[in-house]
Amino acid sequence: MEVLLLQDVPGIGKKDDLLVVGDGYALNRLLPNREAIVATPTVRRRYADQIRHRAEQNAKELAVKQSAANVLQGKVLKFARKATKTGKLYAALTEKCIVDELKKEHSIEVKEDAISISDQIKSIGTHNVEIKLADTNQKMEVEVVLEK
Repeated sequence: MEVLLLQDVPGIGKKDDLLVVGDGYALNRLLPNREAIVATPTVRRRYADQIRHRAEQNAKELAVKQSAANVLQGKVLKFARKATKTGKLYAALTEKCIVDELKKEHSIEVKEDAISISDQIKSIGTHNVEIKLADTNQKMEVEVVLEK
């Protein structure tokens, strides 16, 4: 069923998005809670300006994410952390640490759930991380060095 969202719905979309969702989800959750209305031709005409404006916003957001993905290509994030004599970190390097460093070094806003670490980063050395931006997975290297 095609619906027009009347408010932001986490995990589904933002206000004025025109979406195709399952009939059961629309009939049992979105419509009774007044979070969406069915996208009939009349509704489309009435909300045409809002739909067009939201589509333009989506295009701008996609362009920003693609430019951020291009900026990250070939970059290496460096972290200085305390470690044992064997090279094992006292605290693992998490997605939040990577998000903070991306914001600080490259001025790029990324959500924590967009970052996937194959193995936990618990040792000194170079590790690979994938960042999902604009429906593409951008690989990036994370280098952990011993803090002096």
